[in-house]
Amino acid sequence: MSKKVTCLALGATLFALCFSADAQQAKKVPRIGYLSATSPSVNPTRIEAFRRGLRELGYVEGKNIVIEWRYAEGKLDRVGELAADLVRLKVDVIVTGGPTITPTVKEATTTIPIVMGYDNDPVGSGFVASLARPGGNITGLSAVFPELSGKRLELLKEIIPRLSRVAVLGTSTQPGHPQALREINLAADEFGVQLQYLDVRDPKDIETAFRAASKGRADAVLVLVGAVLNSHRIQVADLAVKNRLPAVYGQPQYVEDGGLLSYAPSYTDLFRRAATYVDKILKGAKPADLPVEQPTKFELVINLKAAKQIGLTIPPNVLARADKVIK
Repeated sequence: MSKKVTCLALGATLFALCFSADAQQAKKVPRIGYLSATSPSVNPTRIEAFRRGLRELGYVEGKNIVIEWRYAEGKLDRVGELAADLVRLKVDVIVTGGPTITPTVKEATTTIPIVMGYDNDPVGSGFVASLARPGGNITGLSAVFPELSGKRLELLKEIIPRLSRVAVLGTSTQPGHPQALREINLAADEFGVQLQYLDVRDPKDIETAFRAASKGRADAVLVLVGAVLNSHRIQVADLAVKNRLPAVYGQPQYVEDGGLLSYAPSYTDLFRRAATYVDKILKGAKPADLPVEQPTKFELVINLKAAKQIGLTIPPNVLARADKVIK
């Protein structure tokens, strides 16, 4: 009897071990796709913020989550190919690194959940039905860029009281561009400022745009967000200083690279929060039911070295509002 009991116990143990091994083998490690229009070196703080957000939620890359990183390196014609690659891999979620990426990913899949790291106008771009109820396979963060464009023009007026002409550099094909221009026009009418629109669709257009701004006797430059300009931000900042043109940007990285000032949502906060969407989707939530969230943190960054180079004094009341001052 004792021998029989021992055999039964041994068999039960072996069965349990096999079952446990099978269960562990069957447990799938989530695979996330991350697709950016630029190279990793362009916005490293956003990538780290996303990773930090995942770590805060208990995810360890390479252990209980896999991330497929894809970068178009500023070559937008590669985005479709990279998006298709992530779809072929059957990733569980795709995170888009900006508004230039989302339309292509949307075309690539209607079933894989898509999380926007940020978008200028998700409703106007047709990505979601409404911020409260997205209704499809896309959700994430909105950067409310159109509303901020007018505020940036207001900042230029504060630091240059006699401001009369402003060159606006942007990319007409960039999502959210028309909304941004409407806001700038409203602000320009209020401040009595004349605008000069300069379309930058290719890197070679950047120098041409600054020559046009100087020829048009612009007092300052307002740079809108776009993949082409963002990928060449050092060149943009250098040309603004070289032409002694005060410039306001939509991303703090321009200021860190020598630009004058920026006013924008905290992108690191947006991408950190993008991780919470990934977590909820992996736990069974549907993108259609996850409201698109708007920024809660904004940052004013000023570079005093750039101000000195162009012979500009930043008013004390503007300096006092800055979240970061580079000296």
